[in-house]
Amino acid sequence: MSGIIDISNIANSYIPVAIILIVAIIMPPVMMFLVKMLSPRSKSLAKYTTYEAGSLPKGDARIQYNVQYYLYAIAFVVFDVALLFLYPWATIFMGHGITWILTIKMAVFVFILLFGYVYLVKKEDLKWTK
Repeated sequence: MSGIIDISNIANSYIPVAIILIVAIIMPPVMMFLVKMLSPRSKSLAKYTTYEAGSLPKGDARIQYNVQYYLYAIAFVVFDVALLFLYPWATIFMGHGITWILTIKMAVFVFILLFGYVYLVKKEDLKWTK
């Protein structure tokens, strides 16, 4: 009888997943409905003006930014995501007999990031003004 699979145990193990799925599908429309029904409404036209710390808006909101700002933002996101990968890797495998294959993979990952950083420095893309 060891080869027979008990279907009821498998089905029972998926009941919590089904409950979470149902709640995840039902909750957003219910919350949106509650917000629409319970939130205060303002009919004034001042509601649609730009808010700038209590002062009246001056000039056009569509101004051109230096492209350097976007390069900084992209570099920050790249290195921030790298930290998101490195921190859990270091905490999970610290003292658990990490294999050499995982160490080599992480070294390749760090090398690619360092290569990208050196590339940014060589192109002087991390200088605010050129």
